[in-house]
Amino acid sequence: MSARPDYDFRIEKIVGAWHDHLTHNLRRSDHTVRAYTATAERLLRFEDVEPEWDTLAKAEQGLLRRYLASRRAEGLANTSAARELSAIKSFLKFTREKSGKNGQMAPRMRGPRVKKGIPRAVTPDEVVNLTEMVDESASEAWIGARDRAVLLLLYGSGLRIAEALSLNANALPLGDTIVVTGKGGKQRTVPILPLVREAVDAYAAATPFTLNPRQALFRGARGGRLSQGVVQRAVAQARQALGLPPSATPHALRHSFATHLLSAGADLRSLQELLGHASLGSTQIYTKVDAATLLDVYRNAHPREEG
Repeated sequence: MSARPDYDFRIEKIVGAWHDHLTHNLRRSDHTVRAYTATAERLLRFEDVEPEWDTLAKAEQGLLRRYLASRRAEGLANTSAARELSAIKSFLKFTREKSGKNGQMAPRMRGPRVKKGIPRAVTPDEVVNLTEMVDESASEAWIGARDRAVLLLLYGSGLRIAEALSLNANALPLGDTIVVTGKGGKQRTVPILPLVREAVDAYAAATPFTLNPRQALFRGARGGRLSQGVVQRAVAQARQALGLPPSATPHALRHSFATHLLSAGADLRSLQELLGHASLGSTQIYTKVDAATLLDVYRNAHPREEG
């Protein structure tokens, strides 16, 4: 690191301006502000990059390549690297605005490629990146908070997208569990994790609409009940930015909820109830776990009595 006495001061000034822009102008969520300001500071301290608006506005592709390579060497996954690149591009766009160089050509950088393969569950890290990218990419802060809350309900509670969007505001305030109505009008109780509850609360506080108990909890831009298509499009844009496969859909989050619980040792009967499946066979097909694993889990959950 440089020994120049004003080096840290200039970095703090630039990062502070970026923080204020994200918070007050773009109205991004707290977690997005933290992630994006951390990325900006890492870039500024990389190779003693000169912390001046004009210098940053002229950042070249080579610098970004070296920076991302160093981050990948630290173990950054593909989806996280793609999100880091998105944060850098946003930051450098801001530096061009601050320096009056809006006409300056932005460095061209493509995100990491993800190998195509059979559909698979979304990993926990990918879920975090997907929900945060959806939040960051929204046209308004409350819409980003809304979409993040919906996706976390799918992954954290195993809801179908139709079940999440059918919730009314009388579900608030959320507790440790919630009763949802599934296919055939059947009701079941599902757990609500603290992270999910916090995300829903953040959306409820940010929405510009009055959340009357008998009306929809999740609202569209015009105030009506949010449609599945809006959520699906937001996820499609986010997964493209992150380099995730087409199989990373809203429904895949429910699939991931099931497979991750099963791999953690959940028994099939409990999983069947959480998912709202009519038969155990539906759970077996849904989770796409091989027969040997299913049998092993089932035997561990329901050992035969010695005779």
